Amino acid sequence: MKERLEKFLNDLFGKEIKDCTNEEIFEALMKLTKEMEKEQKNNDGDRKLYYISAEFLIGKLLSNNLINLGVYDEVREVLEAAGKDLTEIEEVELEPSLGNGGLGRLAACFLDSIATLGLNGDGIGLNYHYGLFQQVFENNKQSEVKNPWITKESWLNKTDISFDVNFADFTVKSRLYDIDVVGYENGVNKLHLFDIETVDESLVKDGINFNKEDIERNLTLFLYPDDSDKAGHLLRIYQQYFMVSNGAQLILKELEEKGFALRDLHKHVVIQINDTHPSMVIPELIRLLTAKGISMDEAIEIVSKTCAYTNHTILAEALEKWPVEYLEKVVPHLMPIIEELDARVKAKYSDESVAIIDASKRVHMAHMDMHYGFSVNGVAALHTEILKDSELKSFYNIYPEKFNNKTNGITFRRWLMHCNPELSKFITETIGSAWKKDAMKLEDLLNFKDDEAVLEKMLSIKTNNKKALADYLKEIANVEIDENSIFDIQIKRLHEYKRQQMNALYIIYKYKQIKEGKLPKTPITIIFGAKAAPAYVIAKDIIHLILCLQQLINNDPAVSPYLKVVMVENYNVTKASKLIPACDVSEQISLASKEASGTGNMKFMLNGAVTLGTMDGANVEINDCVGEDNIYIFGKSSEEVIDLYDKNAYCSMDLYKNDALIEELVDFIISKQLIQIGDPTNLCRLYKEFISKDYFMALLDIKDYIATKEKAFEDYADRKAWSKKMLINTAKAGFFSSDRTIAQYDEDIWHLS
Repeated sequence: MKERLEKFLNDLFGKEIKDCTNEEIFEALMKLTKEMEKEQKNNDGDRKLYYISAEFLIGKLLSNNLINLGVYDEVREVLEAAGKDLTEIEEVELEPSLGNGGLGRLAACFLDSIATLGLNGDGIGLNYHYGLFQQVFENNKQSEVKNPWITKESWLNKTDISFDVNFADFTVKSRLYDIDVVGYENGVNKLHLFDIETVDESLVKDGINFNKEDIERNLTLFLYPDDSDKAGHLLRIYQQYFMVSNGAQLILKELEEKGFALRDLHKHVVIQINDTHPSMVIPELIRLLTAKGISMDEAIEIVSKTCAYTNHTILAEALEKWPVEYLEKVVPHLMPIIEELDARVKAKYSDESVAIIDASKRVHMAHMDMHYGFSVNGVAALHTEILKDSELKSFYNIYPEKFNNKTNGITFRRWLMHCNPELSKFITETIGSAWKKDAMKLEDLLNFKDDEAVLEKMLSIKTNNKKALADYLKEIANVEIDENSIFDIQIKRLHEYKRQQMNALYIIYKYKQIKEGKLPKTPITIIFGAKAAPAYVIAKDIIHLILCLQQLINNDPAVSPYLKVVMVENYNVTKASKLIPACDVSEQISLASKEASGTGNMKFMLNGAVTLGTMDGANVEINDCVGEDNIYIFGKSSEEVIDLYDKNAYCSMDLYKNDALIEELVDFIISKQLIQIGDPTNLCRLYKEFISKDYFMALLDIKDYIATKEKAFEDYADRKAWSKKMLINTAKAGFFSSDRTIAQYDEDIWHLS
C-alpha cells in the first residue's frame, strides 16, 4: 500500500507522502482507489436489476470505498507513519449533491448492499451539477445557493455511451457518467448518471434562480428545481423523461449486447421504480419495444412483468399527478401509450379512483406503476398495512398478490464502522468481527448487558463522540455546547409531518420552566439539522422559529447553562456522520401514520441512541425489537389519527382555547421576546398556522410529548440504567441492516441469485 500510494504521489506531484498537502494526498488516494476498484470482479449474471431513482445521496466516497475494499486501516497507518491524518484528508472531499433526504440515502445504502451481496444490479439516475442546494442562514432564515460539487478530478468516470432523447420540439444527446459502487469485500457494480454536454452552469446567477425554460442548458443543473410555477413543473417532467429514456435505452442496449431477445426482457431484467419520479419508464419501454416490431399487447405484457414499484409515502400530495397538457407539451409521443394503458384499466374497472387519467385530466404516475408492474412494496410493516387498508385499498383489492413489505435498512459500513470507529472497534473486541458480514450477530452484545465494564465503556465512547461533536460545532458554527449535557437530536428533511415545530414548542416550554427557576437535573442540548424546500413557506417559517429560539436562549445567561439550541447549517451526510454517534435521544416524532419508514431512526439506534418517538413508520418495529423499556413512545396511534382525518374531527383552535399550557406555548411564538429577534411576518404566519390548521396535529400530541421527553431526560440521570438501554439498542439494530432488506428484495421480487 505504501509503495502504491508513493508511486501515485511521485507520478502526480514528484513528492513523498510527508511533503504532500492533504489535497494532493486525497487526489492520489482517489486515483489509487479507482485502480483498486478496477481489480475487483464485476458482479454479473443472466438476470440484472436496474434501480432507477431521482436521488442517490451517496455521501463522500473515499472512506466508504477504502472500508469496502478492506484497506482503510492499512491506508490510515501508512499515512500516520508519515505524519498525516486520514480523517483530515477525508475533509478535502466534496460531498456529491445527488439527493435530498431519506429516499436518496436509502438508494445509496441499497446500492452498497446489492454490491456487498454480490448481486448483479446497477443504479440509474441523473448527474445534477448543483444538486439540491446549499443552505445558508441569514437573519435567522434559510436562503439557498448553488452547491457545485463536481471537480476536475472526481469519482465520475466519463463513458463513451450516449443516447438521443426526443422531446416535443427538440432532441438532446446524453452522456453517461459512471461511479463505481464497491461491495464490502465483494464485487463492484455501477451507478449510472446521465448528463447533457450542453448544460450551462453560468445560467445560475443569484441564489438558485435560473431560466427554467432553457431546457438544453438547464436540464441537469438542479435536483427538484422549484416547481411553484408551470415552468418548474415542466422542467421536472423534462428531467424525469430524460432519466427514464436514457435508462430504458441503456437497458435494451445491454440486453442485446448479451445476445438476449427483446421478447425475453422480463426474464433477464428487473426494474425497481424508486418512488414515482421514474414512472415514465413504463410507457417509454413499451414505446421502444413497439418501435422494434413487438405488438402493443405483447410489449405491455413484457413491461408489466419487468417493472416493480416501491411506494415511499402515505402523503397523497407526494404521489405525482401530471396534467395531460404538460405531458403533451414535453413528451407527446408517450401520450398515446399512456392513454392506451388508461383505456385498458377503464375497460376493466369502473372505479374512478384506480384510473390512470382522472376526470381532471391528470395522469397519476403511481397508478400506472401499480397496474403495469408486478410488485408494489411499502417500506415498513405499518406503512404497508396502511397502504393496503386505506391509502391504496382499491388497488390492493384488485392486486392483493402484488403487495408486499420490505422494511428499510441502512448500511452498517458507513453508519457504524466509518462514522463511529471507536464503538465499532469495541464491539469487535467484545463479540468478534462476524457482525460486519451478518448484522444479526450484534445480538451477542446482549450477553454483556449486565457487565459493568462493558456498560462503562459504552458511556465512555458516547462521551468521546459528544466531545468530538462539540469541538466540530465550535469549529464550523462557533457554537459552544457542553458535552456533559443530554444531546437530543432531530435531523431530517423539514416537513410539517415530521413535526420539528412540536420540538420547538417543547423548547419554549423548557425555556419558560428554567426562567421560573425549575432547572433540569442534567443540562440539555437540542440539535436540529434540516433543509426546507425553497417554495415550502411554512417549513421555512419553522426554521425561522428555531433559529430565533436559538438566538434567544443561547444569549440568555440565566438559561443557556441549562438549555442550548443548535440548528446545524446545510445538514448533509457528512454532518450526519458526526451528529449520529454523539446522540443520546433520537427524535422520531412524526404524526403517526405519516412517516413511511424513516432510516435516521435506525442509524441512531445502531449507535446507541434511545428513540423518543410515535408509533409510526419503522419506530413500530424498533419498539418490537428493543422492548418498551428501551424506547420512549408517546402520542396518538395511527388508527386514532386516521380516524380523526376521516371524520374531519381535529380542531387545533379548540385545543388552543381550552388548554392554558398549549395557549401559552403557541402565544410565545408572537411574544415580544421573539418578535424583537425575528420577522413578524414569518412568526405570525406560523402562529396562525398552529391555531387555524395544524394539519399534522402537533398540538394534539404536545402534552404527551413534553411528559415523555421529561421522563427520558429524568431517566438519563441513572447512567448505568441508561447505558444498558444504549447497549440493547445497538444489539437489536441488526434487523435494520440494508443487507437484510436487499436479501428480501432479491428473494421476493428480483430473483437475481
